[in-house]
Amino acid sequence: MNTSEDNPGVVRLQARQGVGQTVDRLEGLLKERGVLIFARIDFSGDAEKAGLTMLPEQQLVFGNPRAGTPLMLANAAAALDLPIRVICWQDQAGQTWLAYNDPAYIIKRHALPAGLADNLAAIVPLIERAASGQ
Repeated sequence: MNTSEDNPGVVRLQARQGVGQTVDRLEGLLKERGVLIFARIDFSGDAEKAGLTMLPEQQLVFGNPRAGTPLMLANAAAALDLPIRVICWQDQAGQTWLAYNDPAYIIKRHALPAGLADNLAAIVPLIERAASGQ
């Protein structure tokens, strides 16, 4: 796990595969666990349609109402960080990256009860598996 002091609360992971393959893998892992996929946004594809050039970049938006609703009941503003978003991009050197908000940061940011951290933590191993290509 890689967090940055210049961007607190954001976790960055190197991925072993390309953007499309990494997002496909994460989407599959989430669906296997019954997590709802709300959107898959292909930023670079949309940029291309607009006549712009952009390295591959996609975002997956997903969640589980059983996990997220208690957070929003505790603090409605938690919905600013829900559903969960993972961004996957290729940098100038050709390396693929995944980034997401650290669940502990979401809990702290919205002053949520610490016990609700588990509602978000379950997705972390899935994101890590997708990054590793497993």
